[in-house]
Amino acid sequence: MSVEASRIGEVPDEELRFTFRSNRLCLAFVATVGERWRGNHERLREPVDLERWYLEADLLDQPPAVTRAGLEAARVLREAIYRIARALIAGHLPTAADEAALNAAAAFPPLIPALRAGTSRLTLPSARAQQSALSTVARDAIDLFASTAIDRIRECASPQCGLLFVDTSRPGRRRWCSSTACGGKARAATYRHRLAASSDTSTRRVGMPERDDASKHPDPKLS
Repeated sequence: MSVEASRIGEVPDEELRFTFRSNRLCLAFVATVGERWRGNHERLREPVDLERWYLEADLLDQPPAVTRAGLEAARVLREAIYRIARALIAGHLPTAADEAALNAAAAFPPLIPALRAGTSRLTLPSARAQQSALSTVARDAIDLFASTAIDRIRECASPQCGLLFVDTSRPGRRRWCSSTACGGKARAATYRHRLAASSDTSTRRVGMPERDDASKHPDPKLS
């Protein structure tokens, strides 16, 4: 067993689950790497994982058959999108290399919209299906990065998350990728901290010696 395979085998199952809290297709694609700040867990380990992502992202009812080369192309696109997003968050321009990688992926024809039972669905073209699926993701990224929504791209404030998302709230001051996930954990942690601090303060007060009150012990010289 290779070192890489051994490392992948040690990743907890929950770290391999896809997450879709980004409010944008391209940023959800970026989230196929978990714990970028620490574990850097690759969730697209095999071609079948990318096929599964297309299904779970509700992008396609029937995903393309992904090859090893197609998986590598997807990873290249993903990392270019990630670096561009981080650059824009920091107020910097993307590198020419990352823009070129994004544009190259978007140059292929995208998925084809079709009407089914009154609902619009995306379908695969007859040729270059892998490239079309990635082109749709790349075009979503270009649409996002060239819009006024770039000022709404955020990185989750949780030190255990770091997920990139688009803040769709009206005030535009959202800190967490999800108010029920990371936001809920942060509020619970704050509550526990306050509770512990309050308990510690009460304990110190109980252990303090009683204050010497002159009214309880009058000076006999003053009697």
